[in-house]
Amino acid sequence: MGNDRSRFLGLFSLANPLKRIERALRAPHIVPLRDLLSFHQSLRHLRGDVDRLTALTSSEMVARLSVLDHKEQPDQCDWAERAAPWRLRLAPQAYLDFASPLSLGTGVSMFHDANNADLCLRQTRRHGHKTDAAYGLVLEVYRFDGSFISMVQDLSWDALHGLSLGHCFRVQLTLDRERPIEIYARLNIQHGPNHEKLVRQFAFDKGQAIAEFDLAYSKINEKRIEKAWVDLILEGPEMNRIAIWDMVMSRAPRADF
Repeated sequence: MGNDRSRFLGLFSLANPLKRIERALRAPHIVPLRDLLSFHQSLRHLRGDVDRLTALTSSEMVARLSVLDHKEQPDQCDWAERAAPWRLRLAPQAYLDFASPLSLGTGVSMFHDANNADLCLRQTRRHGHKTDAAYGLVLEVYRFDGSFISMVQDLSWDALHGLSLGHCFRVQLTLDRERPIEIYARLNIQHGPNHEKLVRQFAFDKGQAIAEFDLAYSKINEKRIEKAWVDLILEGPEMNRIAIWDMVMSRAPRADF
């Protein structure tokens, strides 16, 4: 077992090039300038690799620790998932005055229709406050001459497998608002050449907000579903602070939802 672990770590180890450079620099005054330049460049690349790998391992650990447990899943649901920004570390974790569209990675993008936008989006680490989500998203909007800000989250294939007109789909938020604001969820389903759009306004209750979609009232072709995504739409966000501590998506047979 120990040998297997050593071989596995050896595949990704940065120790060997670091040891070579360390040995060479035990007497730095005799190292040729061209070698010093080469070492410097190598170390810069290694630092980038270390930062990248640190972010990846952090995200993977958090993802495994923030999987929805049974108590968080709606009754009778056959699929549930916490949206990516609430379980995976973003890199970077803050964006100022961003243009539209802005990709956050992990199948998530931000959009707005403003020409002049004074705003900040940041991801914050959560520590058991209000939900079991690993992170929260905080959006602060000041001067903003547009009408909306939206976040688009792609749905995984697990969410689409077996999806039918007999399902209901739910988006549940845990959030704080500095002042009242209307928030909508739009469920988009691509089936063959057609695109079904279902829009619901969130109903708020003591820091919780829920939007539900009954697919029985849609016109989707169950056999041709190719992809789907959810838009989280904030209308008139100017001069407001919206902290979304969690976003959980789920589906269940409509008779049991």
